[in-house]
Amino acid sequence: MGVHRITSEAAKYYAMKEKVLGTGISLFGSASEKINEISKEDLEALGDLAADLLPHTPGNSGKLMVVVARLFWALAGVEEKEFKIRPVEEISKDVEELKKKLGVE
Repeated sequence: MGVHRITSEAAKYYAMKEKVLGTGISLFGSASEKINEISKEDLEALGDLAADLLPHTPGNSGKLMVVVARLFWALAGVEEKEFKIRPVEEISKDVEELKKKLGVE
């Protein structure tokens, strides 16, 4: 096997998007394991993250992002929010901040 280099802008964007999606989904899993320890504010932020990931998530995984967002918002006790399109770069920063805040590696 050879080394695969990501050189085009489209390939770089795709790789970044996949990394953010994978990290976000892992964060949801970690959060679900300690759901009773998470503040309402952080539950709302997790719902917001799921909503932000929706436009960047393909197929059936995308359908589940709506479900995940609604569940986290319900646990936080907030109303369902409008789903918006945000750049992956911004979402990546939010994922990293939430990981630190929740103590997830």
